Amino acid sequence: MSTNVLVVDDSATVRQQVCAALSQAGLDVSEAVDGVDGVAKIKSGDVDCVVCDVNMPNKNGIEMVAEVKKDVKYAGLPIIMLTTEGAKDLIAKAKAAGACGWIVKPFKADMLVAAVKKLTNTN
Repeated sequence: MSTNVLVVDDSATVRQQVCAALSQAGLDVSEAVDGVDGVAKIKSGDVDCVVCDVNMPNKNGIEMVAEVKKDVKYAGLPIIMLTTEGAKDLIAKAKAAGACGWIVKPFKADMLVAAVKKLTNTN
């Protein structure tokens, strides 16, 4: 069974980099362009893990996490924040909303892949 990872970021370049790293590790990847798109794709698809930016138009990453986690169906969905932000208060807000990880850009592909695989129990 393959692991499906949704990458949510308003930067096409970042989405491309993240998708490349995860695809090369044998994971199935789909993309969303902002938090609104991310919520829609999570609710309409088979998503095992989400890698999400914080600063995005329409709905930021923390708002997206909070909305998704309100639905008990997604209580166990691992969401990793991938952002240029490192402020402790933002990290605390993301964790309170339901995010389970925080990686600061620029990211190391092997660290991101390891985090996703650990959270999804993928070998």
